[in-house]
Parts: sequence; structure tokens; C-alpha cells
Amino acid sequence: MTALAFSPWFLIPISLTLFMVLSYALLLLARNLNWNANNQPVSLVDLVNQKLPQTQCGQCGFSGCRPYAEAIVKGEAINKCPPGGKFTINSLAKLLNKAAIELDPAQGGYTVPTVVEIREEECIGCTKCIQACPVDAILGAAKLMHSVIRNECTGCDLCIDPCPVDCIDVIPLNSSTPLRWQAPAIISNPDHFIRPGNMT
Repeated sequence: MTALAFSPWFLIPISLTLFMVLSYALLLLARNLNWNANNQPVSLVDLVNQKLPQTQCGQCGFSGCRPYAEAIVKGEAINKCPPGGKFTINSLAKLLNKAAIELDPAQGGYTVPTVVEIREEECIGCTKCIQACPVDAILGAAKLMHSVIRNECTGCDLCIDPCPVDCIDVIPLNSSTPLRWQAPAIISNPDHFIRPGNMT
């Protein structure tokens, strides 16, 4: 009997088929991953944190928006953010495939977004508001006038109580006021601008 000569050519279509199958699998995997600007995977905590208003106010009972996001991923309720209101609750519900629920009244009620302003002529330069601000939106030094960087202020109101001379005013925002944090359906579109008692 004559031995059949081994030919590697029949391996080519098999290799091409395997290559195409693996490429398609990697493509499907990539489509189901979230990536940031540096082409790094984005965690669920990051995605939840992006839905929060970044006021860092602590009204949710956590020290800031990211700690609350971490708690939500671990099972904490999604309705503890008064600054975000119903818009944030609905966004989180959609992201996490959960039912949208009403804002927890124990955390406080929703109010129109605000910023603060310091009445500079009354400021005594105590720096207590600077120390309280979680986003470094207040400029000043000891015994010198302080001033709020308006487009950096998140309206957390944490600077108000520490002020010993009560020289900080809360200014409600309107739909045309630019914000450091983005809430497009609430702020950018006047039709969706939510006011107290109108969380529908």
C-alpha cells in the first residue's frame, strides 16, 4: 500500500474558521463591556456614580456620591438622593433593571438646584465655609474675603451652618444656568425642569 503524503493545506480553512469564530466572540464581548476614555472597563459602581448629581451633600446618609454608588451596587435603595430627585431615581432604575420608586422622605424632599453666594462685605475670613465645601468651590484665606466659584458650586449647602456671621445666601438656579454636574433632562430642557411638588 502506498502511504498518503501529509499535506498541511487542509488546515487552512479550519484555521480561518476558528479565527472568525474567535473574532466574533471577542466582538460580542467588547460590545457588552463599558469602556472609559482611556479604553479601560468601567465598573458598575462607576456607571451608578455617573447617574448621581455629584453634589457631595451627604443627604443620602453617605459621605458623598461615590460611597452611595458603592452602597447601591451592594443593595442599598436607589431613592435616597434628594438633589437628584425622580430623574436620578428613574435613571438608576433603568440602569439596574429595578422598579422606580418614590424619593425616600426620610432623606428630605427634592428642591430646585441651587448655588450659594457669599456676601463678601460681611465675610470675616474665618475659612469655616472653605473647610466644609466638598468640591473646593470657595476661594479665600484666613482673615481675608471669601468668594464662591459659581460654576463649581454644587449647591450642597454644607457651608451654610458653619458660617458664624450668616453671610451666605442660597440662590435657586433656573433652566439656563450652567452647572458643573450634568442633569440634562432637569436643567437643559425647560420642559423637564422639576420644581418642588412637581416630581412627575
